[in-house]
Amino acid sequence: MMTPVPRIARHRADPGAAVPPSADCIADSAGGLTFDVTETGEPGAALLVLRRREGHEQVSLPLTPTGDGRLRAALPSGVALPEGRWDAYAQVAGGAPRRLAPGVDDLRSLVARVPSGSLGHVAVRIPYATRHGNLSVRSWLRAPHAEAVELYRGERGLGVRGRVYGVPLAPDAYAEVCHRDAAGPPIRVEVAVEQAEFGFTVTYGALRPGVWDLWLRPAGEGGPRVRIARLLDAIADKRPFLIHPRVPVKTLYGPVEAGPYYTRDNDLSVTVTAAG
Repeated sequence: MMTPVPRIARHRADPGAAVPPSADCIADSAGGLTFDVTETGEPGAALLVLRRREGHEQVSLPLTPTGDGRLRAALPSGVALPEGRWDAYAQVAGGAPRRLAPGVDDLRSLVARVPSGSLGHVAVRIPYATRHGNLSVRSWLRAPHAEAVELYRGERGLGVRGRVYGVPLAPDAYAEVCHRDAAGPPIRVEVAVEQAEFGFTVTYGALRPGVWDLWLRPAGEGGPRVRIARLLDAIADKRPFLIHPRVPVKTLYGPVEAGPYYTRDNDLSVTVTAAG
């Protein structure tokens, strides 16, 4: 398990440009976020505005003085934040919103977080710095959710251990390994069940070259189809951090190199590449 470190925006500001307001973020174990924003220097009531990048949704939160020259806004876990990337702004007295810069994040409560799943869904919000040095929040809302807890690398396959939230695991639960681009039925994989935890092994030898996505059928064939992902930590984008080496394998389609990886949305997949 990786321990998050405070993140500070890494961009060089123009010496002649106005310094944008910044926000420190504190996460709680229930899925809520608190934003402590530097004073904007403008009079009037202030709002913290979150805009969903992929659509037109917007969430506005009141910013109130904390007494130490800062403004605070709270995003409780009960406030719906649909899945996606949300850009953060400060807006004063109906003026134009100003993009927020990232400050220091305290995300310790997200490490090894274990939600109850009693609401039938799992909500995850992780603040992060964009490539342009702005503050955004990555939000997930999965109902139900299959969390990839541990991956085991073998010489011929991948072992996955996980936990399901929001739906009971049935004795006839199974996993599906689906080629992302090629037509054809998914490969069905037997799952070991122990209360809310599941485990299975993907054998590389049956996989043709390409990308294979991993799904769980927790209630068997007649139940929901749930994408397996790793969301319950403090890493908004796992691709640069959780890197798994590929292993050489002889398959029905010739020699390949295969291994797991996390997608841009932190979903678990397997990539298979023809050797050479």
